[in-house]
Amino acid sequence: MNRYRPGKFVKTWRRMSTLSIGGFALLAASVSAPAQVSLRTIVELAQQKSTAVRIAQADVSRASAQEKESRDAFIPTLSFGSGLPAFPEVGFTGALPTIWDANVQSLVFSIQQIRYVQAARAGIKAAQLSLKDAQEQVALDASTEYIELDTVNEEMQAAQEQESDAAKMVAIEQQRTDAGVDPLIDLLQAKLTAAQLKLNRLHMETRAGVLEKELSALTALPPASIVTDHSSIPEVPAITGVPPQQPTPGVQAAQMLALSKEKVAKGDSERRNWLFPQISFGALYNRNTTLLNDINSFYRRPLSANNLSSGFNIQLPIFDESIRDKAQESAADALRARVEAEQAQRQNDLAIVQLNRTIRELDVQAEVAQLKQQIAGEQLKAVMSQLELGNGAGSGAAAPPQLSPEAEQQALIDERQKYMDSLDAGFELNKARLNLLRSLGHMQDWLNELHTR
Repeated sequence: MNRYRPGKFVKTWRRMSTLSIGGFALLAASVSAPAQVSLRTIVELAQQKSTAVRIAQADVSRASAQEKESRDAFIPTLSFGSGLPAFPEVGFTGALPTIWDANVQSLVFSIQQIRYVQAARAGIKAAQLSLKDAQEQVALDASTEYIELDTVNEEMQAAQEQESDAAKMVAIEQQRTDAGVDPLIDLLQAKLTAAQLKLNRLHMETRAGVLEKELSALTALPPASIVTDHSSIPEVPAITGVPPQQPTPGVQAAQMLALSKEKVAKGDSERRNWLFPQISFGALYNRNTTLLNDINSFYRRPLSANNLSSGFNIQLPIFDESIRDKAQESAADALRARVEAEQAQRQNDLAIVQLNRTIRELDVQAEVAQLKQQIAGEQLKAVMSQLELGNGAGSGAAAPPQLSPEAEQQALIDERQKYMDSLDAGFELNKARLNLLRSLGHMQDWLNELHTR
């Protein structure tokens, strides 16, 4: 027979209550803590929300409308009009009393307009390439800032560890100074080190806040919600040698814009050639009336109600100085656009050379920083071993002095500093590699890698 035991029930109830409270606390913490945002999400949002991309998209729409407008010159236009008199007419006015009319006009043949259509199509390609260039630039900016923010966050964790070690070192020096073991200057030096580390951490927090604000401006996300996910960052490929270069969208856009200007200049130049006439078609229908007028009194025969006329208009340029001036202006614009395209190509080639040299230097700097970090780690192990086991040199007069307790904290601070220096060097190297990818026309490879994450 089971007996009812109140104590056991109370203990069980307390255990269940503790578990429930703990579960609710974990749930509340998970809800309140901001979720991590991947690099892929940041890049996609930046390409959607960036003002530079939206401006480029508007330029594509405008170029498409301009191309349609140039083609529509060959499509007949139809318009209707009405001219009812407000008061009865008196005498002969010289104008036919028309109730309504219909007018049809169309460009039949024009070499110049064909050139303008070709120029507009080249303008669409230039706008599309400019859009792609803007998207790649935004992706580069977002990737660089995201990687830097992730690096700064790691450095801030190391900086917090440094501050903790510095606080312990100050406490140790305070005790040794109070005991008369160490001079006051050692305590002041420890406090100075702690203050410098605090200032360094504040600089990092400011930089992190600026990066969050910049990413927020690119993506329209709240700055507080941008928490980096280190696992979402692909490894930036190490470019060795000079890989095959592809035309960048920016250079291609400049070249297509130059081609568009040249087509316009050629069309304006051909307007001066009498061998290329412009042929237009037109038709006009008038519905006339004899109401409120005595128009038949002025004509031999009664006025016809229905009137239709049509014909072709052929224009041959014989002498027109404005056309010549316009052709010269268009030729100058085309020359300027071509020179700007060549300049863009030269600047891109120069950037490739400079980035290759910079990457070689940064690669060595990253290696040096990593080796310094490893050396600092080994020195830390040696210090901790000596503090635990002694230096093994005995206690004679010629033996080196034993390490003081604050030596461990100083070694920890130095190791964390070398770690942060290594992170900085790695970020600068990745940043240069990303810029080289874009200059070589391989930025899409990086974007493809992001989409696999």
